[in-house]
Parts: sequence; C-alpha cells; structure tokens
Amino acid sequence: QWYQRRVRGDAESHTPKHVFKVEKPAQACCFSNCGSVLAVTSTTGEWWVLDSNNGCVLSSYKSGPEQIDAISYSPDGKTIAVGSHDNYVYLFSCEDVRAEYKPIGKCTGHSSFITHLDFSEDGKVLQTTSGDYEHLFWDATNGDQITSSKDMRDVSMATYTCTLGFPVCGIWPVGYDGTDINALCRSHDKNLVVTADDFGLVNLFRYPCCDPTAEWSSFRGHSAHVTKVRFLTGDQEIFSLGGRDQSIIQWGVC
Repeated sequence: QWYQRRVRGDAESHTPKHVFKVEKPAQACCFSNCGSVLAVTSTTGEWWVLDSNNGCVLSSYKSGPEQIDAISYSPDGKTIAVGSHDNYVYLFSCEDVRAEYKPIGKCTGHSSFITHLDFSEDGKVLQTTSGDYEHLFWDATNGDQITSSKDMRDVSMATYTCTLGFPVCGIWPVGYDGTDINALCRSHDKNLVVTADDFGLVNLFRYPCCDPTAEWSSFRGHSAHVTKVRFLTGDQEIFSLGGRDQSIIQWGVC
C-alpha cells in the first residue's frame, strides 16, 4: 500500500516538528483557522482531515476522480472549498472542524481544472482561477456562480492567492504567458504580494499591483520552477516551494 509523508516543520529551528502519513500521494493542504486540524488532498480526489498534533485521521472524503490542487477554509472556519482537476469546486459545511463535514454545494462553470481559490472576508463569496485562465466568482453558501463582475468590485478577499484579478494584474511582466506564474500570495497586512514563476524566481511587489509597469524585486534560490509561495503570520518571512529541486526556502522580508 502506498503511503506519502506530510511534514510539519519548525520555522525557527528549520527541523521537522511532526511527520504524518497519508495513504495516497499528497497534492495540497491547508490548516483550519484555529490550527487544530490539517486538511490534506491527494492526486486521486481523496482528501483527509487530520489532527494537526498527532496526524490521526478525523474524517475522509472523495471529491471527484482527479487530483485536488486547491483547498481552503473560510475565515470563520465553517466552510471548506475543494478545487479539483475535474473542473469543479466542492463546498462542505464544517461547523465543527473536527467532526463530519457535510456537502452544501458544487461550483460548476469552469472549463478547465481549478488552480487557486480564495474566500471573501465575510466567507460569503469565493473566487477561483482555472487552467485556462478564467477568473470566476461564486456564492460560497451554495455554489451558485455570480456573473455580475461589478457586484464583486468592492468585495474584500480574506486571502489572495489567485493569479488573476484587478488587484494583481500588474504582476505579469511583458513577455510572460499564462503558465509562467505558478503561485501568488498577498501579505496579511495587504501591503505586499509575492509570486512564484517558471524561471526559478520569487518576485515581490507592492499590493495592490494594478499597473503593468509596476516595479518589483526578484530573488533567486531555486534551481528550477517555483511551485508555491506563502507569507508566514506577521509577514516577516516567506516560504517558497521548488518543483524539480524539491526544496523549501525560507526568505526574510526586510
């Protein structure tokens, strides 16, 4: 039977804190807001909710037949969104993050696989992007698509990891195509945005970044494409995840 390890590390000592095993190749993960559980997705559509202290499986689910690249809890921790390669986003209610989750909706409208997703600050709206560079909005309470873009103009997102949208349209330098930026993360204080690209670079911009001529700083540490970037709480550090080099780099924000 196949097992894959998930490792929780200590950012100060740079050492593993917990090592968990899941039954299938892992693809993505996210912590609940309280930090007590860790949701882990697989390449087969299965995903698990683990106790973040001991790795015990609290519940397990299957959302479609394909890999799941994006998963996130809402700001109040009462909803979780699961973005699959089958082009759908599955919504579950989780009033108690350690209890059984109940399906409440399915976002249907993308014509390619889901790449990124974010909840609004009130948890009522979900934004998503897909492999064919669509940027769509959804009612997070039932999965209905919101087709009026003007209604979304003043919606404040709790996180911003989608690589498309007006607040981040300036992150695309001249000559980049839709595949060149793999990941994005806005800082918690909403002053900075960091991107990961196909050229081994971690790029730092001011947020919002709406000007295509915006200045940025680039940093090289990975030997190949960078697949993910995230700010730590406090915004003083950034973690980047390499692809072919299979490395994690911790950056200080000065």
